[in-house]
Amino acid sequence: MYGYGLFFDSTFILVIIGMVISMAASAYVKSTFNKYDKILSKNQVTGTRAAQFILEKQGIHDVGVQGISGNLTDNYNSRTKILSLSQSTAQSTSVAAIGVAAHECGHAVQDAVGYSPLKLRAAIVPVANIGSSLAMPLILIGLLISGDSGSMIINLGLLAFSMAFVFQLVTLPVEFNASRRALTILSEGGLLTKEEVPMARRVLFAAALTYVAAAIATLLQLLRLVILFGNNNRRQ
Repeated sequence: MYGYGLFFDSTFILVIIGMVISMAASAYVKSTFNKYDKILSKNQVTGTRAAQFILEKQGIHDVGVQGISGNLTDNYNSRTKILSLSQSTAQSTSVAAIGVAAHECGHAVQDAVGYSPLKLRAAIVPVANIGSSLAMPLILIGLLISGDSGSMIINLGLLAFSMAFVFQLVTLPVEFNASRRALTILSEGGLLTKEEVPMARRVLFAAALTYVAAAIATLLQLLRLVILFGNNNRRQ
């Protein structure tokens, strides 16, 4: 019925726009990190030591810090209580590395105080993953079935895909809040000087833009699917 038009049609421009936005955000965060990764902190503290210091100062003793492979793959797992720092962060004493490490500690602090959006995001993760996996199969199956049954299955597919967008929306306050906590900790904890804190702020702002870009890209993909298959529903 749709053939290649399912993937390449006038609405595909929405996917392209989303890809361009995501690529631009990714390039910006990498260039910003690289810029401030060249500036070594005056206190000469590594990302790993900074994370350990912050966790100790915040009274968090049940979170482990480990190194992982990759570049800017830093993350905090609230289920395992593990804070993972990438190679570009763990052993570096740069302002950028300390800023990223502090951001991940911000997530650990959120977990410790029971920050509601973090709990909500954790609860949505399995639903969003399943929804993303089932969305296109459901839509394609719905296209093969005529009548109301096909339309219902298509709508289920659209609903499943929308969960990925909901996840992206919930992620935004979690990430921005973690950065705010990190900057407060860095300002008050003495890990960075007053001149270095604004540099770390630029790194974290650039990183936050990648989440905004991901949300926009997902919204544009959802909009495209609604335009394509909403029209299909009306024709049926």
